[in-house]
Amino acid sequence: MSTSTGNGQKALGAIAPKLAEVTDKVLFGDIWERTELSSRERSLITVAALIALYRLEQLPFHLAKAVENDISREELAEVATHLAFYAGWPCAASAVKLLQNLEPAARAA
Repeated sequence: MSTSTGNGQKALGAIAPKLAEVTDKVLFGDIWERTELSSRERSLITVAALIALYRLEQLPFHLAKAVENDISREELAEVATHLAFYAGWPCAASAVKLLQNLEPAARAA
């Protein structure tokens, strides 16, 4: 199982226990563990989708997870730059601001 198991419970469990359960067991325990894509590839896809959909609340968690999955801050900045032309400038600029504010521990990884 993924090291992310339990994040759903921490974030959602008090108010939405079933959503927390399926987040931990299905999303992070099954989907993220499938071997057809690497964790690095899944992080790139997830970050790109969150940027394009302007889902800023979930983006900081997934930026940090991307760094844990060996994606550099420079690569993440490039994803945002590329998406500026497809998802729009506000989506990209907001993502870069969140990347800039990424916790120092995640930056050093």
